[in-house]
Amino acid sequence: MSTLSIENISMRFDLPNGSHVQALKDVSLTLNTGELMSVLGPSGCGKTTLLNILAGFLAPTEGRIMLNDHLVTGPDAERGMVFQQGALFEWMSVRDNVSFGPRMAGKREKQWGETVDHLLDVVGLQGFKDKAVYELSGGMQQRVALARCLANDPDVILMDEPLGALDALTREKMQGLVLKLWKETGKTIILITHSVEEALLLGERLLVMAPRPGRIHKEYSLPFADDGVGRDLREVKKNPEFGEKREEILSMIWDMEEEIMGRSEEASA
Repeated sequence: MSTLSIENISMRFDLPNGSHVQALKDVSLTLNTGELMSVLGPSGCGKTTLLNILAGFLAPTEGRIMLNDHLVTGPDAERGMVFQQGALFEWMSVRDNVSFGPRMAGKREKQWGETVDHLLDVVGLQGFKDKAVYELSGGMQQRVALARCLANDPDVILMDEPLGALDALTREKMQGLVLKLWKETGKTIILITHSVEEALLLGERLLVMAPRPGRIHKEYSLPFADDGVGRDLREVKKNPEFGEKREEILSMIWDMEEEIMGRSEEASA
């Protein structure tokens, strides 16, 4: 079993005026293969900074990331990233986008063709494989981004607000697709979101972060991700426990936001 270990991660950004911002402080947690974690918190709590460190885009000022018993020192195909905007090659076809990673790795079509076609089937885009990405809707583009990430067969999938720009109906459909892919592939997934409902639906583990400095405030173990696989997610939301957890976490984050606003007012006084 592969393990992703976040060990005492801190991140400090030094500013040109001599001051600094402590984005993260002593963040530690461990994820095993196949776990699905959502990360939630008020603006400025370091969610995206943490994800960028996990992806290898940033080096932490303290601590380390270990995956499969080796140190993470930069980007690598073992960690796939899905951004809020698909970051696709819009002039390329859907199939060329999905197969981009294997092709850049020097693999021949006979090595990746069947896998790519299967992924296009799974995300419902086989009929659009020859379309240019710019011809697709936002939701369809995010399906391409998911398939492209999976085509590289990463151990860990990192998602930074991947559904945030979608309309409500498309977002719900994509949430169901994320759960389906999670169960079918057995991948470890970490998903950043600002939506409490989405964090509850897509996190068998849910991490609430507190800001200034960014740190783990509370962690939940939840049944809703498993319950939602293959089901109408609106039915999952009717669970009384879902409503209770939603209100609890909303109140928690609201209190944090109030505290942040209070600090800002004091600083400007």
